[in-house]
Amino acid sequence: MSVFRRMRDITAATINEHLEQSQDPVKMIDQFLMDTRNEIGEVEKLHAQYSRHTRQLKQQVDDAKAMINKREEQALLALKAEEDHLAKLALQEKMLYEEKYNQYIGLYEQSRDALTELEEQLNHLKTEYQTVYSKRQYYYARMQTIQLQQRMNERAGKMGGTQIPGMFGRLEDRVSDLEYEARSLRDLRRGEQERNSLQHSVSDLLERELAKLKKKLDNGGKE
Repeated sequence: MSVFRRMRDITAATINEHLEQSQDPVKMIDQFLMDTRNEIGEVEKLHAQYSRHTRQLKQQVDDAKAMINKREEQALLALKAEEDHLAKLALQEKMLYEEKYNQYIGLYEQSRDALTELEEQLNHLKTEYQTVYSKRQYYYARMQTIQLQQRMNERAGKMGGTQIPGMFGRLEDRVSDLEYEARSLRDLRRGEQERNSLQHSVSDLLERELAKLKKKLDNGGKE
């Protein structure tokens, strides 16, 4: 299995679909971000190890190349000095270093290519993390908006306009009853006053009539 294979339940390619279906998208995004951070940490550790390994291989390649050049110069100097046996020894070591160089240059190129691929993978992970983090901010803002709207709706339900008309309707009925009672008492008092006034007028009339009759009697039945 490749060390670059991504193991994740949710990928950036499908996260939008899952977000739309999730009851708590922020929680799901936080889980995704945590997994991605952990993966970035693992890749960074692997990248550091590959970097050290690649530098070590490069050092082996450079050392072998330097020894190849050095032994070749020594062989030339030995030939100039007509020391053929020393020239052969130098050439034998040169061949050994050439073999070492060919071996390490292959390992170095392989490690260098892997390091380049790993760097691309790390950059991709970091870019993906930032992209999803931006989505997290967006969905967090949306969830806050929903929660505030729900609280506002609850408050509106407690202070809703449907209660106001009912409250004033009951108040109107009560005031009307009080007004009716006041008018009834006023009319009752007014009626009583009118009756008293009428009775007083009748009484005065009776008194006058009685006085007239008494006067008539006193006059011998004449007016």
